[in-house]
Amino acid sequence: MVNILSSELDLLFYALSDPTRRKILSMVGERIHTITELADPFKMSLAAISKHVKILERARLLTRKRHGRIHECVLNPSALKSAEECIQFYTQFWNHRLDLFAKNLETKTKHTKKKKE
Repeated sequence: MVNILSSELDLLFYALSDPTRRKILSMVGERIHTITELADPFKMSLAAISKHVKILERARLLTRKRHGRIHECVLNPSALKSAEECIQFYTQFWNHRLDLFAKNLETKTKHTKKKKE
């Protein structure tokens, strides 16, 4: 199965579940942003944006670097690797199950046709 702790995946998917946090990741993916720059497109306070950033930090999706009073946010794309592994595992699992189901239906259809003949 997936070789990652469930709590890490929970944090990751929780962080990705919010549209504001996904937009923040998109912005930080383009270039380094300060907290103030991240707050600009949203109708939110700096404190609210900072809470979103903390959730993204906990999920290791971004890193906050401090330069005096300025906080810069940098994307950590390698954190998405665990989500990709999880999704790949379940994709392979369900593809295999659906292939078996299709074969089973095909076999039953052939047997039904033979009985009618």
